[in-house]
Amino acid sequence: MPLCTWLKAGTVTASVILATTTAAYAAPTSLSAPEPSAPSASAVVTLRYDDSRAGGWEAAIAAGVASWNASVDNVELVEAAPGTRAEIVIVATSGWPQATLGPVRPGRQVRVELGSQAVTQGYDKTRIAAHELGHSLGLPDTKPGPCSQLMSGSSPGTACTNAVPNATERARVESAYANGAATRIPTDGRVLVDMP
Repeated sequence: MPLCTWLKAGTVTASVILATTTAAYAAPTSLSAPEPSAPSASAVVTLRYDDSRAGGWEAAIAAGVASWNASVDNVELVEAAPGTRAEIVIVATSGWPQATLGPVRPGRQVRVELGSQAVTQGYDKTRIAAHELGHSLGLPDTKPGPCSQLMSGSSPGTACTNAVPNATERARVESAYANGAATRIPTDGRVLVDMP
């Protein structure tokens, strides 16, 4: 039966059919243009460290970690819970300080050796710890360099106790971990030995 004939037969039924048909073909509200969302903040990359084998260095490690956490916004160093895997394994040794060059990625692992030979020669423990953590975050040595450069290591001499990265060092770490990018940047993997 043609639609126009059917409509003449019953106007009430036709009205219901017409309303139902119109509703079925109306654009659903869920298909409308999405509301613009607020820009997301940079992702913070959390890196865990294990210092359970770094006896005698606990205070220096805590100060070095605090220095980095206060200096950069998009990476955070936290102590690993006992029995969990850490990205940065810190151990005390009798030799010279050394570390694997990062930037370490979440789920990967680098090693930091805090050597007592440097302390015996008069170098500051907190500067050593912060410097070696800098290697884990992807910073190479900048020797020779002034005391204001954390990554100048032992080159400014034993009187230097600065454990705070300068603006350039902070910017390099921020860049390496921008928006979680460290998960895509491979760890360098070289072991850097910090001898004078």
